[in-house]
Amino acid sequence: METPPASPPVIRLATERAPGHPWIWSAQVRKPEQRLPPGSVVEVQDAQGRFVGRGFWNGHARIALRLLSRDPDEAIDASWIAARIARAVALRRELLRLDAESDAWRVVHSEGDDLSGLIVDRYADVLVVEYFAAGMWKFREAIHAALLQHFPGARLYGFAESHVQKQESFDCRAAEPPAPVAVHEHGLTFHAAPGSGHKTGFFADQRDNRRRFAELAKGRRVLDLCCNAGGFAVHAMAAGAREAVGVDMDAGILDIARANAAANHVAVDFQQADLFDWLRNAVARGEQYDAVVLDPPKLTRDRHKVLEALKKYFAMNRLALDVIPPGGLLLTCSCTGLVGEADFLEMLRRVAANAGRTIQILEVRGAGADHPVRADVPEGRYLKAVFCRVD
Repeated sequence: METPPASPPVIRLATERAPGHPWIWSAQVRKPEQRLPPGSVVEVQDAQGRFVGRGFWNGHARIALRLLSRDPDEAIDASWIAARIARAVALRRELLRLDAESDAWRVVHSEGDDLSGLIVDRYADVLVVEYFAAGMWKFREAIHAALLQHFPGARLYGFAESHVQKQESFDCRAAEPPAPVAVHEHGLTFHAAPGSGHKTGFFADQRDNRRRFAELAKGRRVLDLCCNAGGFAVHAMAAGAREAVGVDMDAGILDIARANAAANHVAVDFQQADLFDWLRNAVARGEQYDAVVLDPPKLTRDRHKVLEALKKYFAMNRLALDVIPPGGLLLTCSCTGLVGEADFLEMLRRVAANAGRTIQILEVRGAGADHPVRADVPEGRYLKAVFCRVD
């Protein structure tokens, strides 16, 4: 006779009210009598002992509980992981049909795919698996096995940022990074180097925004600020932009950007410079660009520094307006998740007022549909991409 699986340990909430978010903070939880290792699968009950769900417990982390399932008949095990990953892959392949557009896309988007603490990105035959929770790290063998079911022969590269390992109390020794690969997007070729110092050298979340910007920039003079690997500039030139300049501080990433331009047989003038210095010099020379993209890296992870980040966004966008003629296009982006869309748009309103210019907002977009956001986890919508016409 088969032995039934042992019931998971129980964690009680401090209140009777059911949580409206899958993240439950330590202050909302009664401290358990027994010490449970970080990442333990537990049953969550309310203050009256009624079933709430199952998830990962971590008494060391700010997020003490990550609710994974509210189904009392569902066990959190390797089969559960495999089923969730299968559902995530089916969304991308069957509904979104991403294989027809690209071989670089997000396979798993944490809470957006009901896999809190796990992100998986595909770059051709390389799968980059990033862990944000001790519980997911414990399931790494099941995660890898499930991914290989859908991507046979893929090379897997797993890692966790050092600050995450410290917060979540787990030790992830990253393997040797895989060799760089060529990825394809809307008919163009780009270089991706997972595990390098430049993240990947390629950010799939901007895939649809790169194509949209390129459509709008036909015949225009393009300026790609914080250009990273040059994706916006390369797409724009391939779609018929008149000329393009890319600016970034990182000399290493600009070598990748130049290789991307060469691979797609387009000419882009990539320049290493500080954004503010470069723009001030361009203004002094009277230069004008009628299609500008501003896509800086994340400015803060600290909730106490959001105002500081908004001031920096204001300064960048205000200076960028000085090189945009009336009727010009501005695509301004923020990947700082702590900066909300409303605050970002308010920053743009203040930029327009300060400059005495009119900014028409044409579209507010985010990451592609392979980055789904759960309605009760708005934090998953980190990317803001605002398409504007400037008069």
